[in-house]
Amino acid sequence: MYADPRRRPVTFSVGDRVYLKVSPWKGVIRFGKWGKLAPRFIGPFSISEILNDQTVVLDLPPELAGIHNTFNVCYLHKCKVEDETPLLPLKDLKVDLSKKLVEEPIRIVDRKITKLGKKQIPMVLIEWKHSLGSNITWEIEELMKTRYPHLFDLEQTSRTKSL
Repeated sequence: MYADPRRRPVTFSVGDRVYLKVSPWKGVIRFGKWGKLAPRFIGPFSISEILNDQTVVLDLPPELAGIHNTFNVCYLHKCKVEDETPLLPLKDLKVDLSKKLVEEPIRIVDRKITKLGKKQIPMVLIEWKHSLGSNITWEIEELMKTRYPHLFDLEQTSRTKSL
């Protein structure tokens, strides 16, 4: 009575190609930090073993070696044969020791000062190297200076060359 009447049972077999849902891992693995625009699935991967009707084992590539290969079927999405293009290219994927996606800033595009009450917060517009192309976000300048000091060194050298 309380179950979703539109829900359909999902069955998988060994050798099926599936996409892996990554959005529930926000605290453990982050495949992007841009909320609605973050990729929801990675893959496709093939199923190597079925443990029971709710648990499967996937063949994961060496880039994802730090991730356990056993998943519940609710994290999988069946891949159609014509849908074999990868949603997130794994060759550009870099995962650090804490199992978070490593994204690198390319350059500083613009600057502005945001007023918050009586405070003035300097902000920088950063272009990020993202696995699906480039992405641009506003970040706090002080935070970016502590994390990526080389980015500000590059900006100062480009300013002196232009003068």
